[in-house]
Amino acid sequence: MHILLTAATPFEVQPTIDYLASGPAQTSHLTITPLVTGVGSLPTTWSLMRQIGRERPRLIIQAGIAGCFTDRKPGEVVAVGKETLADIGVWEDRTFKSIFDLRLAGPDSPPFTGGQLINPWRQLLGLTSLDPVPAVTVNEITTDPARISWYQQNTGAVVESMEGGALHFVCLQENIPFIQLRAISNEVGVRDKTKWDIRSAIASLNTRLTGFLEKLNTTADTIF
Repeated sequence: MHILLTAATPFEVQPTIDYLASGPAQTSHLTITPLVTGVGSLPTTWSLMRQIGRERPRLIIQAGIAGCFTDRKPGEVVAVGKETLADIGVWEDRTFKSIFDLRLAGPDSPPFTGGQLINPWRQLLGLTSLDPVPAVTVNEITTDPARISWYQQNTGAVVESMEGGALHFVCLQENIPFIQLRAISNEVGVRDKTKWDIRSAIASLNTRLTGFLEKLNTTADTIF
């Protein structure tokens, strides 16, 4: 089974790459290709489409760290169930209007469902043993309190990234199963890096990621 393992930066998944290089029996039925897409939605979309064109995978996994909107500790790992492209639109009169509000696109025009990009692969999400959470994807890391409040009230987002929405969009359009795993490194808001814990987030992320791959090694035939 061919799996594409993607991350915005190499350090986010390096422990898993090192683990796979040792050739563990727990992943013997999987062929895993790492792909560093770069930071942001545009590089991620281009990298994914180029790689899919070269060799179409059975599954794409995106793993990385993320900021959190809710009261969760750094190092906690979540699986993303649905994404909102949260900065495509216009801020006007202290509120955000999406392309759907502006009637530039229909909220149920593929690959959107109700204006969101929803992962339909429930068995894969279940295999993570994590509750799927909503997320937002932005091109500019959020620090403004008004925007943070809007995202919380209107999307219910738990985490924020700069690449998740690109994964969901591409995979839904290409009909490729996918999973997005995110480890919380910081609270969304003012960039006070003294309160960030990237090391703990990466350690937890890769523990969950290797565990997911080990489960997939023995259950893939029942899912695909």
